[in-house]
Amino acid sequence: MTHPSVPTLRHFAEVAERYDLILCDVWGVLHDGTRGHVAAGEALIRFRGLPGPRPRRVILVSNAPRPWQGVQKILDGYGVPREAYDAILTSGDLTRRLIAEHPGERVYHLGPERDAPVFDRLDLTLVPAAEAQRIVCTGLFDDDTETAEDYRAALAAFRERKVPMICANPDLVVERDKKLIPCAGLIAQAYEAIGGAVVYAGKPYRPVYETALAMAGELDGLPPPDVRRTVAVGDAIRTDIAGAAGYGIPSVLVARGIHAEELGVTAEHHSLGDIAVWLSRQEVKPDAVIERLVW
Repeated sequence: MTHPSVPTLRHFAEVAERYDLILCDVWGVLHDGTRGHVAAGEALIRFRGLPGPRPRRVILVSNAPRPWQGVQKILDGYGVPREAYDAILTSGDLTRRLIAEHPGERVYHLGPERDAPVFDRLDLTLVPAAEAQRIVCTGLFDDDTETAEDYRAALAAFRERKVPMICANPDLVVERDKKLIPCAGLIAQAYEAIGGAVVYAGKPYRPVYETALAMAGELDGLPPPDVRRTVAVGDAIRTDIAGAAGYGIPSVLVARGIHAEELGVTAEHHSLGDIAVWLSRQEVKPDAVIERLVW
């Protein structure tokens, strides 16, 4: 059983006809950080093929701190078919827009080198921490061994100089091969906790939903879809579900994602089980729960 007001879906097809647009999370829904979920890709393809008053669209909305092309390359490598979606929007794309609002700045990149494409062809100078006018945090330098605590001294030095931060990935953790890996959101939270100024790009903040809906309309030369005919599918209460709720968009929580252990759907427990107590503790609740995204 779920919370009395939150139904459990066995198949997404049970509700698919209600929607014209899916805003689909990527990590934890379409793949686990090492391999694609075949059934999830098939479900999105089936949705896109449904007849309706307007074309059914899927936009992948990810808090990945890199441009959408990088996410597409990852999805290709994991075997997620391009037929499963119409477009990709990332927090990296939104981060680039925020950086572009401050041309010519000296920027410190706090994060791994793999996220460097977020700066490509922008008007900025990458500099050491002591010279920075702005921090762009894309993650931890080594998310296998470090925690936000390792950045305490560096953040204190930035706070002393009142250096603002752009957080390019609001996620706190992400699933990678059944492990939860710390993300940039943890560092941003720590910076805010000592009085640092942070602007977040991505879910759960309104600009990502405004942009995604506008993109969906532009695909067909139509106005953006009605939020009531849009559904967000994701595995994180704090970003996917809360962000959708704040924008008035219905949502479906995928249980086998970052909350899997809390929900009791680990490898050893194969059914969704009774998650009513867990849902009752959440400030925001999804409109439905599904174990995995399947048609």
